[in-house]
Amino acid sequence: MGDLEKATRRAQEFRQREREILDAALELFLEQGEDRVTVEMIADKVGIGKGTIYKHFETKNEIYLLLMIRYEESLAERFGKIRESDDKERLARDYFHFRIADPKRYQLFDRLENKVIKDHAVPELVEKLHRIRAANFEHLSRIVRSRIDEGTLEDVPEIYHICIAWALAHGAVALMESPFYQKLIDDKTDFLDFLVNIGIRMGNKGQRGH
Repeated sequence: MGDLEKATRRAQEFRQREREILDAALELFLEQGEDRVTVEMIADKVGIGKGTIYKHFETKNEIYLLLMIRYEESLAERFGKIRESDDKERLARDYFHFRIADPKRYQLFDRLENKVIKDHAVPELVEKLHRIRAANFEHLSRIVRSRIDEGTLEDVPEIYHICIAWALAHGAVALMESPFYQKLIDDKTDFLDFLVNIGIRMGNKGQRGH
């Protein structure tokens, strides 16, 4: 095996180990809460030494941010599969399903972002996260504008439509994770479908009061 091939293999193994660490960290954060999870716990779950974790990540904040970046990249990838010729409702449907389908993960990342912003942690990764978000926002804005131009949505600033979608998703996640409201909703799958359909229709032209 040549030096280049060895270097390539080592780089692949390094990236694979990094993915394993992030996957293990996410699973532990969801199970036990991020504040209770230590670097040692993550290392034990992966089956490596604590020192190996620090070869990949300097702090837990770095792990937090990389998990959030992966989350937003997944949304960007989903948006990227939607073409201009597709049904415009597909974007809204995919957005709501992405945000609401895993409420525990949504709430985890919401908490983590507040932590890293408060700590002024890893600014270069925060900037990367915000760049991905900005690109997603631009994609959403183009789709919203095209639906406004075709007369489907109310002619208001695109940000209005985007923010009410975020507000509905955010509220839906809180509701679905509320022990009180969980007792009131027997068929959670049917409720989620109903909520997504409401989200798709909200902001349609003609529904706004005058």
